[in-house]
Formats: sequence, C-alpha cells, structure tokens
Amino acid sequence: MIAPEPVLEPRGTPISVYQRLKALSSLGHQLDLVTYHLGEDIDIPGVEIHRIPKFPFIKKVKIGPSMAKLFMDVFVFLKALAMLMTHRYEVIHSHEEAAFFGIFLARLFGTLHIYDMHSSLPNQLRSFEFWGERFFVIPFKALERMVLRHSDAVIAIDAELFDRVQQISPAVAKIRIDNVALWNGFHKDHEEQLASLRQSLALDGKRAIVYTGSFEKYQGLELLLESAGIVRQSCPEIAMVLVGGHPYQIDRLQKEAQSQNLGDHVRFVGIVPPDQVVLYLKLAVLLASPRLYGTSVPLKIYSYLQSGKPIIATDLPAHTQILNRDTALLVEPDKHALAAGILTLLRDPDLRDSLGHNAKHYLEERYSWDIYLGKVQKIYDELNHIRGFKAVTSEN
Repeated sequence: MIAPEPVLEPRGTPISVYQRLKALSSLGHQLDLVTYHLGEDIDIPGVEIHRIPKFPFIKKVKIGPSMAKLFMDVFVFLKALAMLMTHRYEVIHSHEEAAFFGIFLARLFGTLHIYDMHSSLPNQLRSFEFWGERFFVIPFKALERMVLRHSDAVIAIDAELFDRVQQISPAVAKIRIDNVALWNGFHKDHEEQLASLRQSLALDGKRAIVYTGSFEKYQGLELLLESAGIVRQSCPEIAMVLVGGHPYQIDRLQKEAQSQNLGDHVRFVGIVPPDQVVLYLKLAVLLASPRLYGTSVPLKIYSYLQSGKPIIATDLPAHTQILNRDTALLVEPDKHALAAGILTLLRDPDLRDSLGHNAKHYLEERYSWDIYLGKVQKIYDELNHIRGFKAVTSEN
C-alpha cells in the first residue's frame, strides 16, 4: 500500500488509509505500507510501516497539494520502487496521487493495481488554490483519466467520485466504499471524564455546540463564529467548542473571535488523540459542520451520526450525499441561516431527540463496520477474478 500522507494523523485521508489497513488486516492480508516520515506509528496485525527518510525542514504537511508533498512523493516513489525490487507483491494499493506512479510500477513488476480515490486531484488544485493551478489542472486531468483507465480496480469514497469513475472508465472494476466512524466508544460510561472535561473547559451552565476536524478555510469555521455572534444575543449560555486545528490556525480564529467579542462563548481545544474525540461529541448539545464548499464527505459526519447527537450542517453535496432532512438540520451556508438553525435546535428538544435517534439508526443500517468489511472483500474478490483472467490470457 502506497499512501502519500502523514499516517497517522487525526484527519480525513490518513484516517481513511488507517481504516483500509484495519479492514485488509481483518480479512487476512499481509501489507507493507509506504508512507511519509510524518505521523504517529500504528499497530495493526499483518501491517508493517516503511517510512521515507526524515527531513528536519518538513515537520508537517498541510491538507491538499503543496510543494512539500511533491518533494516527499519523489521519495515515496523511490521507496516503493526499492521494495518492489526486493519483494514479490500481488497487489499495489495506492492512495491519491500515488496512483500516478502506482500504475507504472504495477505494469513494470507485473502486479495488479487498485486505486483508492479520495478526491478528484484536478479539483483539489482548484479548491486549495495551489500555486500554478492553471498550468497543472489540464495535465492532472489527463493523468487522472490515464489512472482510471489503466487501474485494475478503483475504490471511490463517495457518490460523486464513483460517478466520475463510471463516466471516464465504465469498464474498470469499481466500488463505492464510504468511510465509517473511527471511534466506537459511545456506549461506554464516561461520566467522570465528562465531568472533568466540562470543568476544565468552564462549561458549567453552558450549552456546548461542538465542531471536530481540520481548521482549513473550506470548513467554514469563520462562518460558525459569525453565527455564534448572532445566536448569543438570544441564547447567551452557548459555548462553541472547536476541536482540532494547528496553532497558527487557532491563532487566526482566536483573533476573529476577539474581533466579534465572543470571549466567553468559544473554546479552542486543539488537536486531541482520536480516542478522546468521543468525549467532546458526548459533551455536545448539538454538532456542527459549517463547510463552505467541496464535494467529498467529511469524515467527521460518520462519527457525528454514530454519536446520536443532533447535527446541523450546510446544505451542500459534501453533506447531502450522506445526510438528509431526517438525520440533520440542513441550512444554507450563510451566517443568518446557520444561526437560525442553531436556535431552532436549541429551542426544540423533541427535534433534537428525533434527529439524533434517526442519525444513529441510519449509520447502523448503512455504514456499519460489517458493511464496510464486506465491500472491501468484494473489490478484492474482483481483483482475484482479474488475476485469474490475466493468468489464463497469458498462458494462451
């Protein structure tokens, strides 16, 4: 498996990579993971991590395309090449841009290639305003088409990506595998920890509106703060609890909160270990996802659903691929609409209970771990059929 990501960091694609590793391990596969020097080590049976050399001048890598990623991807390629020269593998499973050289390595060493598609890379260049995007978008479109047409199988993480694969390469073996909730501790008793957490965050008498995830611009946290300024006028006991973010991102948002005199109404927690996120979800009166744009489903949504807490989210494809009006309150990406939605939920306990109950039931019915495992098994069964077909063709 080739993952040009900091595995493991508590954010979207690295967590998705972690879930693939867990699933393949559970299904009895042995894996070598080639990845960046960044990220916490993980212990999964049958998985061995092989990292590129440490570069002291690269201590973190931002979400989306960057020159640092391009630099490290060269070493990911060289590491993968060296391992393929000394080991015999049946499958190369590549994530994101690693597919660009994954198809070449698969052809060179006679292995099967599966592309794990977490996003459309040309669209990423636009969304993250990558330097020289106009120059890169056209060749990246061509590279994406080439990867989709020459991979043996493709995994797409949402409906929009699956449709894109179908449009470009209708004959390739493909499957949509949505992510699953990372944390499974909602059934446990956390009362002592929650009481301690409430005290440390000075939440006594407060109604916590919780956000978890990255602090990138597209996540809409400025919009959430603007809505808080409106909500507090009618509901002064609210507290926005924002979990995640690097120090420089938190500093930016703290200044935004200060400019709106939000002082006692915002708590910045920073990045917390994955197993502690469940505590913050349990603290919540409601959970917020104020994303501004993008089409990939935020990984947080699956944990939000699993928590059984009411969700408020912007009415965008990134959310509506999963959420509907029975499982969340969907509002326009506007501060007044978001504030009105938050106030509606705060004032209506029956609506909160209904949305939370529906959300949890919906997740268990459609996005359970067993369903996830079955889909991973299915696409690898497809690879077995392809391997057998290629072997017969080669003999003939």
